[in-house]
Amino acid sequence: MHVVATAGHVDHGKSALVEALTGTHPDRLAEERRRGLTIELGYCWTEWPEAGEIAFVDVPGHERFLTTMLAGVGPVPAVLLVVAADDPWMPQAAEHLAALDALGVRHAVVAVTRSDLADPAPAVARATGELARTGMAGAPVLAVSARTGAGLAEVRAAMAAMVAALPEPDPDADVRLWVDRRFSVRGAGTVVTGTLPAGTVRRGDSLALGDTVLRVREVQALGRDRDTVSGVARVALNLAGRTDDLARGSVLVTPGAWHHSRVVDVRLTGDSEPPTSPVLHVGAADVAVRCRPLGPGLARLTLDRPLPLRIGDRALLRDPGRRQVWRVDVLDPDPPRLRRRGAGARRAEQLASADGTPRLADELARRGVAHVDHLRRLGVPVPATGSGGHLAAGPWLVDRRVAQALADRLPGLVEEHARAHPLDPAPPLSVLASRLRLPAPELVRPLVRAPLRVVDGRVHGSAGAALPEAVRAAVDAVRRDLAAAPFAAPTADRLRDLGLDERALGAAERSGLLQRVGPGIVLAPDAAEEAVTLLRDLEQPFTTSAARERLGTTRRVALPLLDHLDRTGRTRRLPDDRREVV
Repeated sequence: MHVVATAGHVDHGKSALVEALTGTHPDRLAEERRRGLTIELGYCWTEWPEAGEIAFVDVPGHERFLTTMLAGVGPVPAVLLVVAADDPWMPQAAEHLAALDALGVRHAVVAVTRSDLADPAPAVARATGELARTGMAGAPVLAVSARTGAGLAEVRAAMAAMVAALPEPDPDADVRLWVDRRFSVRGAGTVVTGTLPAGTVRRGDSLALGDTVLRVREVQALGRDRDTVSGVARVALNLAGRTDDLARGSVLVTPGAWHHSRVVDVRLTGDSEPPTSPVLHVGAADVAVRCRPLGPGLARLTLDRPLPLRIGDRALLRDPGRRQVWRVDVLDPDPPRLRRRGAGARRAEQLASADGTPRLADELARRGVAHVDHLRRLGVPVPATGSGGHLAAGPWLVDRRVAQALADRLPGLVEEHARAHPLDPAPPLSVLASRLRLPAPELVRPLVRAPLRVVDGRVHGSAGAALPEAVRAAVDAVRRDLAAAPFAAPTADRLRDLGLDERALGAAERSGLLQRVGPGIVLAPDAAEEAVTLLRDLEQPFTTSAARERLGTTRRVALPLLDHLDRTGRTRRLPDDRREVV
């Protein structure tokens, strides 16, 4: 399906031309038909063999209904711009054209209507010149008469060529449906309509309205029930759930897939500075905003209500008083707070090169650290595997330069902690994450560089360097004993005589000088690996007695050591109480 919006000045024949092209009049309200102008959005559709299904969104041309017009064209990728041969270039035509250009519409056909009532050449020339200053430059400008039918075939052919050139939307994209109409149907309940730009909606799907999840009971497109509809498409959805807050300008999205922004940094394009309190038009929504300039062409917008926005979204900022519009390119839908003097200028420097294209490297450079899911909600493509330009730690990504700076700080933080806690010298990952202002302890692990090392969730410095002198001397005595007999663990009396209580032994173990394999059993740090090497020489499986003899130790040491090897996956205990090396 293709969706095309109309645009142009009031009473220039938009609805009549659409009726001539489709055989259906788009005005749906009695008041519209009585007054001869479109007040609300009108819809009709047709099917052409050369173009397939085409839906028309007929928007009002009266200046009082500009907000309604923008709600209709906001999500639509193509436009049929209508000007009259028997009227001069009118203000609403100029305002509609400026709005379409600001919204990024690049596919257009211009119809000079009522060409049976006046020579269309001047209107064709004027429209061609006006288009030349926009992104729609070069669009076909054709004379037509809805009354006589002259030129209809040419307009239809131009429109078929236009929709054939439209980019193919992604059917697997996250859904974002801007609601442009809400009503109730007896026996069915709440129904909303809108233009689906991309993605797919199916019967039974769940869609989120803010924090509220609604269920799609039925799906219609072009007046027919459908099991599934993919964008671009005009759709009507029958919804179940708490629908009290649904209205035109609401937006339904794939749950959990979008970041709802109340503050957004943007690039503005226009002839002047916008006012402090303009109106933002995006999709079918219009939201009052506060505009804070950051630098030339850059601003921070604070929205009256949150909207699901992504990097690269195109919107329009409008000053209703001066009838002036600015193009808006979303650069960051989740910007940092500006806390200090000069923060706005520094933020402008960060965004100076941003063009609204979501790039992973750029976002990490600005954010330093980001969660993969959050990046995706902002519209940043994240490859399934690392590209080498950043550090990955679970679901977190860290800019390479930021990672290097954090890694450079780690040795100092570990040393500082060791001085403050001589019997607990190895700080936990969580403590270091807090000191480095990282959002998760798992981010610290890949930052650790030799001679630092991670053992049991703690970061250790050089072995034993921070132990008190008396403790270090006692540990050295134990290590000398173990050097002569690796599995002759010192007795409790020996440890007590040396002054090594549980706290001191814990400090020695965290420093990597000793290893406790069981209550009161202290061995060298590499004892488990050495034991496995010796036990591998035994006939497998082996008994506890055979292990004790091979290790040259007693049952007091052998039993807890074997249990330790079981727990750490180095050996496997069999049902008959024998073991084998894994």
